[in-house]
This record gives sequence, C-alpha cells and structure tokens, in this order.
Amino acid sequence: MKKELDHFLIDGSIGGNQEWFSDSWMKIGGCGAVTACDLCICLAKYKDMKRLCPFDPETVSLEQYLEFGMQMKKYLSPRMTGIHKTSIYVDGFNEYLNDIGVHSLGMENISGNEDVEKAVELVKDQIDRGFPVPYLMLLHKDKELDDYMWHWFLLNGYDDSDGTFLVSVVSYGRKIWMDLRYLWDTGRKRKGGFVRIFQKD
Repeated sequence: MKKELDHFLIDGSIGGNQEWFSDSWMKIGGCGAVTACDLCICLAKYKDMKRLCPFDPETVSLEQYLEFGMQMKKYLSPRMTGIHKTSIYVDGFNEYLNDIGVHSLGMENISGNEDVEKAVELVKDQIDRGFPVPYLMLLHKDKELDDYMWHWFLLNGYDDSDGTFLVSVVSYGRKIWMDLRYLWDTGRKRKGGFVRIFQKD
C-alpha cells in the first residue's frame, strides 16, 4: 500500500527550505523551526486547523513563509548543539501552541532506541490519520546521508507495497523516498527519533 499526504508548494518547492533565510543561524540550523512551520501549514491547510498558521494556508508566499520562520525561531531556536532531542522540539512547539491558544494537539516523544517495527507502525498510523511526522536523525553510519544528519525533516508518506517500508522525506524544498528501517538503524549510540502528533479527546 502506498499513501502520501498532500503538501504545499512555495515557488515550486515542496515545503520550506532553511537555505532561503538570510539569517545565518536559520540558514545553518533552522531545520527544527522550518519543520514546525511546514507542519503548521499542512495541518492548517489539510486538517482545518487554521489557527496554527498566521497566514492563509492556501496562499502562503515566500515572504510570508520567511516571516513565519523567523517567528518560529523564537520557539525552536538554532543553537550550537542543534535541537538534538525530540523533547526540546516538543517543548518549543508546545510553547508556540500555548501562545497562539491552541490546546487541542498533543505530542509524544518516540525515541530512536525504540524497536524498529514499533517505529514503522507508529509512522504508518500517523500518516494514515493525516499527520506528517517530524523526524530527527543525528549521526548515521551511511555517509551518503550527510545532508540529513543532525537534521529535522518531515515524513509525509509511506510505501510498503514491496515488503520494505519506504517513507517520503520532505526537506530542503524537495521530497525523496528512503527506507525507514535503514534510517532507523543508524549504527551510532546517540539516537534521534520522531514526534507523534495527535488530537486530544
């Protein structure tokens, strides 16, 4: 089965891109804030959570996106160590939600030390329910994944039709498919993980 969530476009790019920012910290380490902006716009546009986005999610321009990113920087600020724990992301994003008066969303940290099959099922469940998945990868044994190390990105689709579990990775304004089990098996002691988003009862 293959399932992909809709994503927004800005000037032909799929979602935002930290490299658009003139702010040096955002350009180097703004992936957490950019991922949060993308998540907010997607939920505002496709799940009718309009308050998450300060602009009309149907017509977000590049200029508006950059303004939103600088707003989100206050909550998920780039730092020397990066936003290297899912708990930091959850705390910052929760602060944003509180400030805009949104109390209907809950979040759960899923550690990169969890069993890979549990991670697969949780990601699948998230996407089936229409929630993109903010994902943190720290170091990985595969040097070809360098652009995605110590980096936050969104998962917004999966394909398990051939026995593997591929996920659609959205970052840097583009989308690529990766094997989640391979991503999860980093070969390193320090693990990232992801954030499970859910609507509170």
